[in-house]
Amino acid sequence: MKRLFILLIAGVIGGCASPDYNYRAETTEISEPPIGSVNIAYVGDILLKQGKYAEHDAIYLHEMVSIGWSYDLLPGYYIKKGEDHNSETYMPSNDSESGSINKAALSDPWQAIMVYKNKPTVCIITAINAMACEQNVNFEREKKPVLSSNSFQQTLIYSGKVGNKINIGYREFSNNHARPAFNNDVEYDLNSSNLIGYKGARVEVIDASNELIKYKVIRNFNKANY
Repeated sequence: MKRLFILLIAGVIGGCASPDYNYRAETTEISEPPIGSVNIAYVGDILLKQGKYAEHDAIYLHEMVSIGWSYDLLPGYYIKKGEDHNSETYMPSNDSESGSINKAALSDPWQAIMVYKNKPTVCIITAINAMACEQNVNFEREKKPVLSSNSFQQTLIYSGKVGNKINIGYREFSNNHARPAFNNDVEYDLNSSNLIGYKGARVEVIDASNELIKYKVIRNFNKANY
């Protein structure tokens, strides 16, 4: 009872709630740039990209939100985990753009964030399913690409020119991690051909220097079994 009393006086609104975990993110396939397009890439830029990623519903806080003296929600992204008829459950996105939650020493551990669908109220749900809320919070609802356990991405990267030879790097990412065993760096002699290819991808080199490459996309990678 004492712990619950602390929570109720800490927030503008108090009560009880439990998180929902019924949300499934949309999976999006990418293949960039479009076939037939002419593009310019600088050294270190990506020439081609193909794969898939999960696109999550998310909220973004531009500034810190204090819920009483118990919890501070730091700026950044919080991704959706579930919902019911009038509220949504969110958690920090746990990447370089993620928000985070600080709690006061006497407060209960938090387990999730709850946001109402019809009003700008943000709440903390604690480990004992108590709730403390702050009204009139300024946040934005967004779609956030998030690498997940079934994500996969292939890329070609421009690495510069020496003489009349250009250097291209191939990189793979799977399950949110780089795959060094599948990475490779390849040299192409433009005296032999201005068409270069790797793993089914084909590019026509229009112009190249040690600073940039102008190229036309003929074909992207063969579709991978991700």
